Amino acid sequence: MAARRCVIDRYNMTQADSAGRLTNKWLVLVLLLGIALVNYGDRYLLAGLVEPIKAEFQVSDGFMGLLMGPAFALLYSILSIPIARLADQRSRIAILCAGCVVWSGFTILSGLAPSAAWLAVARIGVGVGEAAFQAPAYSLLAAYFVAEQRGRAFAVMTLAVYFGQYLGYRAGPEIAQASTWHAAFYVMGVAGIILAAIAYAIIREPARVEAPSVSRDPLWPLFKILWQARSFRGLSLGMAFATLSGLSFGMWGPALFARAYDLPIAEANAKFGAAFGLPGLIGTLAFGVLADRLVRTRGPQWLLYLAGAAACSATILLLAVVWAPDIRTATLLALPSGLLGGGWSVGIMAALQYLMPDRVRATGTALALLIINLIGYVTGPLLAGQISDLVSGDPAHALRMGLTIIIPTGFLGAWLMIRGAHRLTEDRDQLTVRLAVN
Repeated sequence: MAARRCVIDRYNMTQADSAGRLTNKWLVLVLLLGIALVNYGDRYLLAGLVEPIKAEFQVSDGFMGLLMGPAFALLYSILSIPIARLADQRSRIAILCAGCVVWSGFTILSGLAPSAAWLAVARIGVGVGEAAFQAPAYSLLAAYFVAEQRGRAFAVMTLAVYFGQYLGYRAGPEIAQASTWHAAFYVMGVAGIILAAIAYAIIREPARVEAPSVSRDPLWPLFKILWQARSFRGLSLGMAFATLSGLSFGMWGPALFARAYDLPIAEANAKFGAAFGLPGLIGTLAFGVLADRLVRTRGPQWLLYLAGAAACSATILLLAVVWAPDIRTATLLALPSGLLGGGWSVGIMAALQYLMPDRVRATGTALALLIINLIGYVTGPLLAGQISDLVSGDPAHALRMGLTIIIPTGFLGAWLMIRGAHRLTEDRDQLTVRLAVN
């Protein structure tokens, strides 16, 4: 392990010396965190404004689930593949900054929406732009940080989920209360364009360890090679089903708090965001530190063991929150569920970057994210909303039933993560050999 670390460190030192212009890696992390913040903030902004948007356009839970799920996530998932393949050959920072400008522009158009149909088209555009962020960003971080530091780096990136939730759940409704819900989208869109310009001006593209020849090969053979690795199947499907569980709750949670506990939407968003936000932040950072320690002392497979245990525990607690009899009980149960649910995705992303050879890192990440997003993002919020529409009677009870049917998929996700852990190192070595030959 020490010898391997020396080789990596010598490579990074040589790369920095030869390029002479590499950005400080922690500054890179901060700037990418800022872009990720508006990325997730835009998603949760729609979740935080479900009730006023429903009231203005007179639409159902099913339609709002369509906006939060397929309208955003379908093209987002599909287009991430060709964009990631391009990022394996061209400048990752240029691609993700261009994507940020695109999705921020469509976020502004979301605020201009005079009808539900306009808003749906704008959300599709947001998904197109956001397809250019995640895989290139994680590939870029993997190039700047050695394997033993990636747990902390990815944990910091995951903080964007919780800061983004705060923007969507708290800042968005407050802007809407002071003006209109449209204004919240304007603010988010302008902030994204400014951050993209700053990041593009500062972050330098590092040289790659390997020539990017594989990413020009046909995509289907590459996918077949990756899919034959049990660890790839375990981490991608595991995160997909855990995302299906957690994202459905995250998108519908503020509406549940408002309906179940008879709260104004701004207060419901504030309570929900506070209950899950800070514990999620703490859990994410703690997971990153613990993950790095386990990689050094016990091996990278512990990234998936830890992720699976956290996802399973969080799923149990989310079900308890859904059926909490009062707001006090719900917020108390939210504390441990936020701590446990806050970091499991860090382990998945760190394991994925460990598994992928450098030359296909962005493409391999995008293929995993395609599986994750098609199952988690496309279906989760939509199914929860549609089930809610099908259940007659009290709206709070209907939404509780929708979430109760969807959330237990987290158990399947946790089992798949743990099952995939056993072969992580062996699969990494085999992928390196097989992809070098093909």
